[in-house]
Amino acid sequence: MKLSELLKVSSSLPIEKKVVINILHTSSELSALINETLKPFNISWQQFNVLRILRGRKGVPATLADVHEQMISKTSNTTRLINKLIEKKFVLKSINIKNKRKIDITITELGLKLLKETGSIILETEKNIVDSLTEKESKELIRLLGKIRLIAN
Repeated sequence: MKLSELLKVSSSLPIEKKVVINILHTSSELSALINETLKPFNISWQQFNVLRILRGRKGVPATLADVHEQMISKTSNTTRLINKLIEKKFVLKSINIKNKRKIDITITELGLKLLKETGSIILETEKNIVDSLTEKESKELIRLLGKIRLIAN
């Protein structure tokens, strides 16, 4: 089904509007799919993203600003996400020794275990998402989206 039919909008929209609507709608659909995949683990894709960021630091603590800078969705409330992960014991927060106004954030063993458990499930979901694309099409899509992001930033 065409997006214009799905959203019940005029197919005579300008191409610019069609492109933006398609990107936003696809982003929303993908977020919902990944959230559904992570639902049995009681975390959102934004929380999952925070855990992956912290794991990538290999034990080096991060500040809220560090985490926010690497977030996929910059509109997420990073403080709220971190606090939820602390409640679930996936993340620890401590006062920075050098600068008492900063908070250090690190992933716990439980958080690392969760990432290990969800890794193959997320990878399978990601493969299913792009399954209809060839490798060449996937690379072209990455290139085109990168081109759009340059303008958006």
